[in-house]
Amino acid sequence: MAILNSVFSFLFSENTRKTIEIFRENAEAKAERDEARIGAALSQFATEFQVENRSSFDRLMDGLNRLPRPAMAMGVIGLFVSAMVDPDWFISRMQGLAHVPEPLWWLLGAIVSFYFGARHHAKSTEFQEKLAHFTTQPIQHSAKTSNNPAIADWQAMQKE
Repeated sequence: MAILNSVFSFLFSENTRKTIEIFRENAEAKAERDEARIGAALSQFATEFQVENRSSFDRLMDGLNRLPRPAMAMGVIGLFVSAMVDPDWFISRMQGLAHVPEPLWWLLGAIVSFYFGARHHAKSTEFQEKLAHFTTQPIQHSAKTSNNPAIADWQAMQKE
């Protein structure tokens, strides 16, 4: 009997558990880490959609800033449609574009690039600021509560 006790105490000791966890991940610890990670991601996602106290002018400017990309996309689609509906009209417009001097095309490219570059920079800076603010806040989520009655009963039994 003493041999069995020593074998079992060796197999189920803390050192054995730590050694095994080198080769196989602890499922319970992984579940806790996943829960914390998912909770943090959901909290961050929720903070992105919180209503801020913004003025009407700010909301109007945000709306106007969102127009160029969809307008350009719809314009290109409109060109394809116009080429199919009225090829003569489309050809005359494209011939007009062929007469635009090259420096003007470069200028248009620079303006569009700077517009989208500045917008990207502003949005990424805003995101980084929100992320920095979020990481300094403690994570608050109810990790151990559930609406499932069976789980609630099980949790109550665990507390006893």
